[in-house]
Parts: sequence; C-alpha cells; structure tokens
Amino acid sequence: MAKSSIKDMTQGSPIKLILGFALPMLLGYLFQQFYSMVDTIIVGKWLGVTSLAAVGATGSINFMIIGFCIGVCSGFAIPMAQRFGAGDYHSLRKYTANSVWASIVFSVVMTVAVCLLCMNILEWMRTPDDIIDEAYQYIFVIFLGIPVTYLYNLLASIIRALGDSRTPVYFLLLSSGINIVLDIISIGVFGMGVEGPAWATVISQGVSGLLCLVYMIKKFEILHIKREEWAYDGQCMKILCAMGIPMGLQYSVTAIGGVVLQAAVNGLGSMAVAATTAGSKISVFFSCPFDALGGTMATYAGQNVGAKKLDRIHQGIKSAVIIGSIYGITAFGVLTAFGKQIALLFVDAGEAQIIDRVHLLLVIISAFYVLLAIVNIVRFCIQGMGFSKLAILAGACEMVGRGVVGFGFVPLFGFTAACFASPAAWVLADAFLIPAYYICMKKMRILFGEERGNHDGNE
Repeated sequence: MAKSSIKDMTQGSPIKLILGFALPMLLGYLFQQFYSMVDTIIVGKWLGVTSLAAVGATGSINFMIIGFCIGVCSGFAIPMAQRFGAGDYHSLRKYTANSVWASIVFSVVMTVAVCLLCMNILEWMRTPDDIIDEAYQYIFVIFLGIPVTYLYNLLASIIRALGDSRTPVYFLLLSSGINIVLDIISIGVFGMGVEGPAWATVISQGVSGLLCLVYMIKKFEILHIKREEWAYDGQCMKILCAMGIPMGLQYSVTAIGGVVLQAAVNGLGSMAVAATTAGSKISVFFSCPFDALGGTMATYAGQNVGAKKLDRIHQGIKSAVIIGSIYGITAFGVLTAFGKQIALLFVDAGEAQIIDRVHLLLVIISAFYVLLAIVNIVRFCIQGMGFSKLAILAGACEMVGRGVVGFGFVPLFGFTAACFASPAAWVLADAFLIPAYYICMKKMRILFGEERGNHDGNE
C-alpha cells in the first residue's frame, strides 16, 4: 500500500489538515469547471449565442441528474471513511465491493430512464422553441455518459475517503486536456454542433475514471478485495443506501428549485438564458473552494467519527468557516471589479445587454458567498458524521428558496429577481443546518458516552 497516499485526519492541526486536503481537491474542482467552461466558451464563440443558450437551458436538469450520481457516490464513501478511521479494513473492503454492485444497478436504471424522458423534461421546462432541439442533442449525450459519471465519482470518493485528495486531481488534469482537445476537434475539424462538447465531456471523464481504477488496483493493498468480500451483503447495502441515496436526493431536491427557476428564466427569452448560462458558469467556477471545503469536511468528519474524536470535528468546522469566509469576501471584490471583463470570455463585446446582466448576477450572488461556505461546510460535515437524511431537508430548504423566487418573483421582476434565487436558497439552508449540526453533535456525544459506559461496565 502507498503509505504516502493515505492521510489520517484524526490527529494533527485541523486547519493544516483541512487546507492540505482541500487544496488538491480545489485544483480538481477548478479543472473540472475549467473544461466545463471551455465547453461553454467554445460553444458561445464558435456556434453562437443561440447554441450557448441551448447548452445553458440544460444546466438545472443536468445538475439534478448528474448531481444525484455524484451525491450517491459521496454517500457511499462515508462508511468507508468511518471504517478506515476505525482501522477495520475488512469492513472497508466489503463496503467497497457492495458499492460497486449498487453503482452498476443505479447507473443502468438511471441511464435508461432519463434518456427516454429528457425531451419531455425540456418541454415541461418551457425551453424556447429556437433552442430546444440543440438542448436535447447536448443533454442526451451527457445522460448516455451516466455510467462513466458513476465510475469516476465512486472511485475518486473511495480514494478521498482514505485521505488521498491528490491522486484524483492528477487524473482530472489529464482528462481536462483531453476534453479541450476533443472540444476543438469535434467542432473545428468535424463540424459537429453542441453534441461534440457533450461527447468530449463523457469521454474525458471515462478516461479519468479508468485511471482511478488502475491506480487503486496497483497502489492500495487494503482495497484488494478477496473473493468472499465481493459477495452481496444486505447489511452493507442497507447502510450504503442509507448514506448514498439521501445525499443523492439532496442534490436532486436542491436542483428541483433550479429547474423551476430555469423554467422561469426560459420564459424571459433566449438572451436571458444566455446571460444566466454565462453568469452561472463563472459563479460555479468561483464557488469551487466551497465545494472543496465541503468535500474535505465529509472525509474529516467521517474519519474522526470512526475514531470517536468529536471535539476535533467542532475544531474543524471553525477552521473551515474561517477559510471560507476569507475567500468569499475576496471573491466578491474580484467579481464586482472584473465581472464584465470575465463575461467577455463567453460572448462578444457587442452583446452589451448580456454582459451587463452577467455582471449583475455575479455581484449579487458573490455578495452572499459566506453563506454558501457555511452551507457546504456544515452540510458535508453532518453527512460525514452519518446523518445523511438531514441532507434531504437541507436540499428541500434550497429548493423552496429557488422555487419561491422562480414562481413568485421572476415573472414580476424579471432577471434581477432571478439573481437573488441562490442567495435565498442559502439563507434558508443555513437556518436549518446550523441548529441541525448542534443536534447531531449532541446525539453523537450521547451515543459515544453510552458506548464508553457499556464498555467500562463489561470490563
């Protein structure tokens, strides 16, 4: 086993561990978003604003489905992080094997279902007639790639559960380069439309997933699963689904609000959709540090729960919130000052109305980035502690925030109202998550206190 690849987060300075783990994850998220942005930039510059709007119109449904896949894989890794923290490698391998069987079933069922229904969903979302065909061409290919989404995200989540946040990043760097090259070839050489960048995304993610698999086989001896450990285990599967499905649903429930909002924005016309597409891509890119902090806290909390070190979890929360707040304030300043210049990456300078709308969206959203930092940090910490079902309720809060803005305010106040949808979602989510965290900590302290008492009595 590659000892240097594994990181024990149950001892040492929390802030140093969190930064050391989060930075490689951040690099991975940045490159993931980078090649997603390249897709959008190439589409907008080479295929035009209409094609840009078509790709953007699929954003919320894309997040709802692909987000479920990512959430399920992250949830599957939580019991593995806990077993690793407890030093129980046999159970770690059993969970790994059963997560593979579960992922195969999930990916096949989801691929068939969403590919059959994606046109119906686009029609329900009131996708404008001038972009719906291209939107379908793009999202259908993305949905065909659901199995490779599971492949990469499951294996990357397992590797991170063992404390190695660097290796998945290296593979993403390589796949990012492949994605960009394939974008250029598919459109510039073969003359493909929006389906070209979609295939580029699927192929490049498949490459990174296969690289993760080869790496795990060669480097992690504790994951060399014995024949009997490959057997279906009902208890393992129950725990995996209890962790994974709520985390997946949390993404999907959150995205339902985004779907409602997207439908409302679609009603404003393709120019509003294009502005939202560009602004959202930029905002998601700048939000990557919050995703990295969240992913870090899931592993950090999982390992420390396994080691029964609850005080370290609270210390980690404080450290992560400080880091996230400093970055959030900095990002607000950068986007306020340079938002228009960044928007020029996606559209030509002559599209003044779109550029102004993109800047407005960026300023409003980034003003609330500190709230987003708290959402990610606390939510993933709770999930890492094993309370995944609460993730659905947090997602429901975000859904309500975006849904209310989409249904009630966008038709009345237009694009400006849409800019406040995400901040409204984060306010509601924080109002739920902060007290939920303290309740979870109280339950864990009672549980561990009882276990210590029983243990002492038996001795």
